[in-house]
Amino acid sequence: MRDFFKYVFATVVGIVISTVILFVLFFVVMVAIVSSVGEEKKVMVKNNSILYLNLDQEITERTPDNSLAGIPIFGGGSEKTIGFNDVIKALKAAKTDDKINGVYMNVSAPNAGMATMLEVRNAILDFKTSRKPVIAYSEVYSQGAYYLASAASKVYLNPQGGLEFKGFSAELTFFKGALDKLGIEAQIIRVGNYKSAVEPFINTKMSDYNRKQVTAYVAGLYQTFLEGISASRNISTAELSAMADAYKIQQPQDALTYKLVDGIKYKDEVLDELRALTNKDKKRSIDIVSINDYAANLPSHHTTTGKNSIAVIYANGDIVGGEGSDEQIGSERISRAIRKARLDDNIKAIVLRVNSGGGSALASEVIWREVSLSKKIKPVIASFGDVAASGGYYIGAAADSIFVQPNTITGSIGVFGIIPNFQNLLNNKLGITFDGVKTGQYADIMSVNRPLTAGERFIIQNSVNHIYDTFLTRVAEGRKKTKAQIDSIGGGHVWIGTDAIKNGLADRLGSFNDAIKSAAKKAKLSDYKIVEYPEKIDPLKSLLTDAKDNISLYYTKKELGENYLLYKQMQKAITNAGIQAKMDYELRIK
Repeated sequence: MRDFFKYVFATVVGIVISTVILFVLFFVVMVAIVSSVGEEKKVMVKNNSILYLNLDQEITERTPDNSLAGIPIFGGGSEKTIGFNDVIKALKAAKTDDKINGVYMNVSAPNAGMATMLEVRNAILDFKTSRKPVIAYSEVYSQGAYYLASAASKVYLNPQGGLEFKGFSAELTFFKGALDKLGIEAQIIRVGNYKSAVEPFINTKMSDYNRKQVTAYVAGLYQTFLEGISASRNISTAELSAMADAYKIQQPQDALTYKLVDGIKYKDEVLDELRALTNKDKKRSIDIVSINDYAANLPSHHTTTGKNSIAVIYANGDIVGGEGSDEQIGSERISRAIRKARLDDNIKAIVLRVNSGGGSALASEVIWREVSLSKKIKPVIASFGDVAASGGYYIGAAADSIFVQPNTITGSIGVFGIIPNFQNLLNNKLGITFDGVKTGQYADIMSVNRPLTAGERFIIQNSVNHIYDTFLTRVAEGRKKTKAQIDSIGGGHVWIGTDAIKNGLADRLGSFNDAIKSAAKKAKLSDYKIVEYPEKIDPLKSLLTDAKDNISLYYTKKELGENYLLYKQMQKAITNAGIQAKMDYELRIK
């Protein structure tokens, strides 16, 4: 018995000591994390340096706060992320930096949208006007990677590598068959034959309307792709198209023969060329500074001698009610940012940067209201990124002027609602039944345990029609057109930027910086600084509130890989609440 108590006591003491040690270790880690947050990493740029442009990292709207990067539990992966605005800013600074002799670009499969890649590509072309070389090298180029690399002074490919050049294809994923097997019915209420966000849940293939619009804007995206390469490589778009159609680029030598690359080289040979560029012999290492570190060294804002400012408000992600996050457009958070910019007398103009496929119609209306009020006081310019569709278009419609890239996807002026019916799944497959009482005929409207009645469907359709009419009104007022004119190009129809200019949904083709310059001109400013809203979410706050979700998200992405996209789409279909103004599928260009 004495031995028993001895072992029990030893076990308890061991547990207590282990707990104390773990607590101390956790405390030390937390102190280290807290002390590291806010520290700016400064890198010394040496003379005769090469700027390393790694474009395989995720290119977002804004560079996130990476103070907790690399720790999965805190939402940080090992992959680097940079905002396209910081890429552009860094290339612009390097253009006149005497310490930078050139750029070494590495890109195989960029993680960025088409319009974002165009912004970065144009920044590379602008850097080249300094007559400093840009050297691109990769073992493998995807089509997006080659689109970026083709802007370089020299493009090199590994002798055993590959260059993808085959044309664009668009693939949509349809879930109706899976829903049928599960016994789930997606009950759809919508306005607009082209409002194809709902099609994956009710069809097994594209409707004729959707096929028509997808064919049109994929062709438009491809044309922008070909024109960029054509201008840089001095090859006609007809020749490029013929190469892709015949799949002529199969081996590295083919890419050289057809002048898509300037040489077939191993990396050591490219490094030797960079050494020559920086006056280094083969025994000395090259002084290289990454685009991330170089951008971090630069001032956050434009320098100015006065108080005048232009506010850039980033609206990125799905539009939702409430606060949202750095990857969502929360109606409260974005509205508060717009209101703050409007009421600040030092802010003379606002640039609304939109990259969103839309979301909640009500949240979009809330944000539109703040944009509309701001427009009455000071200039508001909208800059559309990769996508500014449906609710994403709604929130920018009131702007004085709308800038798009030729390959921006926009429009999709339409509304829909999805009310799932789980009756077959619950009753027939799982054996779960429901019973209850109600005080009114429509007390349980929107129930997901049974199909909609004709009366309920009529009520919801009226609500959707009303929201669509409001949407048309907002756009018509902002674009100075009639509702009938907007309806003729609405109905959920998706357009690329060049077509949006033609039909009046946008005003000018131009970059993010062009939009800022336009805002400055409209506000009659020559000397100003940029202030960014909303403030980035404090990583420590995210640590304390979202650690559990971050762990789940990190390992779900890691486990599912490319299939995470399908999981996310299914999840959205089930969880979307309320009436949506959204382009809710993700188009994958291959």
